[in-house]
Amino acid sequence: MSKTVELPRWIDVGALPLLNLLLALVVSGLVVLAIGENPVQVVEILLYGAFGYEEAWGYTLYYTTNFIFTGLAFAVAFHCGLFNIGAEGQAYIGGLGVTLAALYLDFLPFPIMLVVAMLAAMIFGAAWAYIPAYLQARRGSHVVITTIMFNFIASSLMVYLLVNVLRPEGSMTPESEQIAEHLRLPFIHDIAAALGIDMASSPLNLSFVYAIVISVMVWLFIWHTRWGYAIRTVGANAVAATYAGLEPGRFIIIAMMISGALSSFVALNEVMGVQHRLLIDFTAGYGFVGIAVALMGRNHPFGIFLAALLFGMLYQGGAELSFEIPTISNDMVVVIQGLVILFTGAMEHMFRPRVTKIYTAWRLRQDAGEAA
Repeated sequence: MSKTVELPRWIDVGALPLLNLLLALVVSGLVVLAIGENPVQVVEILLYGAFGYEEAWGYTLYYTTNFIFTGLAFAVAFHCGLFNIGAEGQAYIGGLGVTLAALYLDFLPFPIMLVVAMLAAMIFGAAWAYIPAYLQARRGSHVVITTIMFNFIASSLMVYLLVNVLRPEGSMTPESEQIAEHLRLPFIHDIAAALGIDMASSPLNLSFVYAIVISVMVWLFIWHTRWGYAIRTVGANAVAATYAGLEPGRFIIIAMMISGALSSFVALNEVMGVQHRLLIDFTAGYGFVGIAVALMGRNHPFGIFLAALLFGMLYQGGAELSFEIPTISNDMVVVIQGLVILFTGAMEHMFRPRVTKIYTAWRLRQDAGEAA
């Protein structure tokens, strides 16, 4: 029987995602060549559009913020062996919680309102995730199916509420009233201006700082608490967890509710930070991209941050690309983003058998040499 050596962390977390990303970029380059454009020029414009000037940095980090929240949400569920595809709907319902709190408790001062809005988002998002979690834990309904269904239910529910309940009287636009100005998250460029620093205007707001704090908290929770250890144990082997005295169903529900709460924080960025009102489809696919972000980041908060930054770059740089090169339309940019998701998410293990074989052969030769 051939011996297999476990890959070291730097290969599993670093080299393999980079290989997948490199292949995605190569295939994207071939697509660009097929339409008669220069791939090198496309990369230059993409990077400049994402990082070439202050405003670009702001937009890139604004997109990154949403991807951090949804990536963390998927990762927590994944550590419990769950594939939560419902972040989109959970973020949507979380937005409803933030909006209701901001509209009906607008007499509160901003510091208190911020805490209330966060709690409202968490409660609404976690409650929306609870139902699929309960069905998985107690009734055996697969969480992938139920979370997909709940995305559609959330979308339909929000359309109904925005058209028939929350829409201001006399308005034809399906959106809520704007939240009070004193309850809005401050933009980073406004904070910088208050400190005497000149910075270009962008949608980047205080929720980016909050996303970094939440990333640290998730890392502490998953790897340095008993509950986090229990979640990872259930995810690794539910039968062994049961023999160890853990109830898998309980931790499935806990992990999914935490995942729903994390997804809902997208609403802080979008509703309180940028749009200042509840809009139809404000989630804009962030929940689905968060799956690829988490998988590429190996479900670790630091890796998720780097992957979120990559997709933030693709979103912002792609907008610049479609503006500078007319032949590369928004649809073509979506194709490039889809290729990155395909190779870094759906096909993340494509190189693993070959890399494992090469590394195992190298280690066996090293061990044989030391023994001699």
